[in-house]
Amino acid sequence: MSEQPLNPTPAGSPDAPSADETPTGPARTGSTAADALADATAEESTTADEAAALRAASFERARRLRMEPRFPGGPAADPAGSHHERRIRSFQPRRSRVTTGQQESLERLWPKWGLDIDGKRVLDLAELFEGLPVVLEIGFGMGEATAQMAADDPGTGILAVDVHTPGQGNLLGLADRAGSTNVRVANGDAVILLREMLAPESLDGLRVFFPDPWPKARHHKRRLIQPAFLDLVAPVLKPGGIVHCATDWEPYAEQMLEVLTAHPRFANTAADGGYAPRPAFRPLTRFEGQGLDKGHVVHDLLFARV
Repeated sequence: MSEQPLNPTPAGSPDAPSADETPTGPARTGSTAADALADATAEESTTADEAAALRAASFERARRLRMEPRFPGGPAADPAGSHHERRIRSFQPRRSRVTTGQQESLERLWPKWGLDIDGKRVLDLAELFEGLPVVLEIGFGMGEATAQMAADDPGTGILAVDVHTPGQGNLLGLADRAGSTNVRVANGDAVILLREMLAPESLDGLRVFFPDPWPKARHHKRRLIQPAFLDLVAPVLKPGGIVHCATDWEPYAEQMLEVLTAHPRFANTAADGGYAPRPAFRPLTRFEGQGLDKGHVVHDLLFARV
């Protein structure tokens, strides 16, 4: 904004503008300090309105982009848009490059094995997995461990949830190449899935492997394993269903142990009330191996729903 002086230079002074330089037109004829202030205020108001309009237009473009599917028939960019709520989330959607192979898997296999978490229906897991017992896995990364567990245990259905499009395509491709038909990939917010789309006592287990530790103290509220989250998990787990968490971040492991131990609907399967040995069915992932090479200690926690 071009500011006007509140105290114009007196006429005839060395710094006074010449007649050729003096602003002309109705807005400046007989101008006073009050006129200048009014003009400045009007200009500032117009600029603020224009900025607000630009922000609104930018927000609308971003909203449309989130709502548009990235691939024909593939996962929606914002499946639960109509259920949007102001809530602290434990994840941040990432838009990274999708390879040709991942895109081909999404376009070919998503209609058969994929589903969007839209919060508009209750899933019939018995129909979706043809009668298999079902475990829910939240956050599978690129899907290598999930695909291996599915191949090693074809008698268990895995409902794998994530928001990372390349990982979704990669998991679908891995399962297809292994001949595994017991994997379904869910796109969206796991909280909405637990709260609105799963029937009571419909799950045989929950797996949360290496969730984001949100290491900064001010971000701890974003961690997934919290009392309110377990309140959502307990009703949809069958009695005896196992919540299995794993992390290589020591402070988060301590929080997980504290929160799970304190919850009345879960009991530690470890006899000493501490961490459990890594079960043989949980693969040693590349990410985990890198952490172990750096001296990280991985903790597994297995709690049964009571």
